[in-house]
Amino acid sequence: MAILERIAAMQAEAAAWRRDFHANPELLFDVHRTAAGVTEKLKAFGCDEVVGGIGRTGVVGVIHGRKGPGNKVIGLRADMDALPMDEETNLPYRSTTPGKMHACGHDGHTATLLTAAKYLAETRDFAGTVVVIFQPAEEGGGGGREMVKDGLMDRFGIQEVYGMHNMPGLPVGQFALRPGPLLAAADRIQIEIEGKGAHAARPHTGVDTVLVGAHIISAVQSIVARNVDPIKSGLISICQFHAGTADNVIPQTAFLRGTARSLLPEVRDTLENRLREIVEGTAKTFGATAKLTYIRDYPVTRNHEKQAEFATAIATQVVGAGNVDGNIAPLLGGEDFSFMLEARPGAFIFCGNGDSAGLHTPGYDFDDNAIPVGASFWARLVETAMPG
Repeated sequence: MAILERIAAMQAEAAAWRRDFHANPELLFDVHRTAAGVTEKLKAFGCDEVVGGIGRTGVVGVIHGRKGPGNKVIGLRADMDALPMDEETNLPYRSTTPGKMHACGHDGHTATLLTAAKYLAETRDFAGTVVVIFQPAEEGGGGGREMVKDGLMDRFGIQEVYGMHNMPGLPVGQFALRPGPLLAAADRIQIEIEGKGAHAARPHTGVDTVLVGAHIISAVQSIVARNVDPIKSGLISICQFHAGTADNVIPQTAFLRGTARSLLPEVRDTLENRLREIVEGTAKTFGATAKLTYIRDYPVTRNHEKQAEFATAIATQVVGAGNVDGNIAPLLGGEDFSFMLEARPGAFIFCGNGDSAGLHTPGYDFDDNAIPVGASFWARLVETAMPG
């Protein structure tokens, strides 16, 4: 494994940064403490330019190589926000804020890119410019979209952009990616059901929205099973069901919430169209009405072929061919780095987090041993893409 010696020497310092971020999680665009810490460090590293407030609370650092100006500008992106959930670990650096937790490893992503930024600002062994991007609101806020809308790519002249995410279950020291669709389009489903309230002892006088909701939940599962080509991927998950406030009252309204995932435009259209037909038709069958709000949120995270091949080659330099899967099967998770890949060619890569708890679970923690692996990947990518 070709971990860069200077980066390996920074591991303890980087782990301390990561654990501080972990203990002080912030949500969506409200990442002021984290962004301030990132800004302070980038300035201390000697970045040529440090700009805050991109996409509301995003931070960008610019580092020029010492081997001449070059013509290439590459962006490297990490996300900063946490999740609205309680941490259930006994770690000494566990979250100090109830209801907030770094359960997706964005603390580790930020620390990893900071480590690479410090190394690149010290060595500058490349010709061109690297732009390090620290993004807010990946977890449902569309921070990547907001940074792009705020002129990120044009303002800093970014020509290619790369992102990285940890992967539980993949050993530390391994990478995985693929060209083409890597992660799914992630859409939001909201269903409002209107029936007729009644006493639970007189159900025949009302229209039971709980019954309607239960039938909708069951019926929508037929969409993927019977309307989507089995060779193609799609899913619908209803994750919230809110109705009623008493055990002897049939509620007049009910609310369902969930997500739809797809990798292809035609599947996305099918999911939305069939959801609308089934939701409205099922409610009508029971004498109720239902309204579907289908929000097309994050698009497919689609790696560009040339950049994915390049990222695979860099990962191979760092950890060896046996530790890189360059054609991993697509996953149905969502990722708003997709907005940056729609704006510029690039690639998204997974870095192993070992045998940890899963993402978005209360027992998750980022493995600090992954920091030098990821940071070495970032450094080698820049130096190889922009040689002097």
